[in-house]
Amino acid sequence: MGGIRVGVATSPRVAERVGLHGLAAAEAAGLNPSEWYALSLLAVEGALTSGELSTRTGLTTGATTRLIDRLERAGYVRRAADPADRRKVVVEQVPEALAEIQRIVTPARRHIAEVLAQYPAEQQEILFDYFARAAPAYREASEEIRRTIKRRRGR
Repeated sequence: MGGIRVGVATSPRVAERVGLHGLAAAEAAGLNPSEWYALSLLAVEGALTSGELSTRTGLTTGATTRLIDRLERAGYVRRAADPADRRKVVVEQVPEALAEIQRIVTPARRHIAEVLAQYPAEQQEILFDYFARAAPAYREASEEIRRTIKRRRGR
């Protein structure tokens, strides 16, 4: 791997702690991990169709519909007509409902900002470049895992 210590570059300890933070944040918001993940996807990607949400979460279309129903009842999301194609429905976050989510994630943002502040600006740029490149790599790895699972199940 060109001298890169993959164990350090993808730190299992960091991944584990990020995962635990997501579980704790979901619990604090009264959501299950799939609901929290769906809200996170909508925060990053913007409005998504239920099919896109199903693909990205790895849930079946039926489970995705139930997830959207729960998030809608809780006031976190709403269904809206797709501005590009009025025949489609997209799921979007309800901005007014996100104050609680912001409150929940504030401590993590504060702590990470404190960690990043310990690095000079040029090193911060390298870190941000790494994160920008690592995120799609993890997404592709997740999709590979899902494809493997589907092949095993014969789908």
